[in-house]
Amino acid sequence: MPTMTVDGHDLSYAESGAGEPLVLVHGTLGDQRSWAAQMQPLGTQYHVLALSMRHCWPGRWEDDGDFTIDRHVADVAGFIRGLGAGPVRLVGHSRGGHIAFRVAERHPDLIRALILAEPGGELDESLGGKPAAGQQAGAFAQGAALVEAGDIEGGLRRIAEHTGGPGAWERRPEERRLISRDNARTLLGQRDEKRKPYSRAAAAAIRAPTLLVVGARTLPNFVANADALERHIRGCQRVSIPDAAHSMNYDNPAAFNAAVLAFLERH
Repeated sequence: MPTMTVDGHDLSYAESGAGEPLVLVHGTLGDQRSWAAQMQPLGTQYHVLALSMRHCWPGRWEDDGDFTIDRHVADVAGFIRGLGAGPVRLVGHSRGGHIAFRVAERHPDLIRALILAEPGGELDESLGGKPAAGQQAGAFAQGAALVEAGDIEGGLRRIAEHTGGPGAWERRPEERRLISRDNARTLLGQRDEKRKPYSRAAAAAIRAPTLLVVGARTLPNFVANADALERHIRGCQRVSIPDAAHSMNYDNPAAFNAAVLAFLERH
């Protein structure tokens, strides 16, 4: 399994294909394996690199206070620089979409094109949201508390239902549940990851060509994020993935992959 050392930490990744780099960033409870259905199809056109974020499988969970959005943004930026290939095409899903957004905001020179698949997080008041609450609340805090108490399945079920509705955990294939179990304790770090809400100014700062990807059957909070960002990211495009909810790269990988390739063919 290849690795790259970034700021003294080894980041593991999966890779496929050849050509210009296409970097994939997974979401909550995920790792490089979350992109299994994308590796070969996207690898027909690009050198695809699917990262496992710091402390995610195959790494070990360490409660060192370093599981933050800022740390992961710095890791992705360092990884891209380490490739030595110039600006890259960057894809992020859910929490990984938030990370990808921040990389594009803070390091515009590193990004050639940006794809945000239902980016997670909150909206601030400039985008019609509420004042920032600070630590993660609601489902994520509840899921983390269950994991901390030893109820791994209960905690993972709570997060799955938050993003996929009732019965989402039971509907997931076993290989995906395994990925969540392997990363369950990262929920403890996510409780206080210092994730800033999206702002109108941050959205307007994105300069890379951007595609928002939304599942046709997703939940309202993800639609609200996409609606707000679409209005304020200059030239932003948007596509809906049929027969898919939040996990559209799992739910309908053929349509997801086709949408990604069609956008990147132009950028």
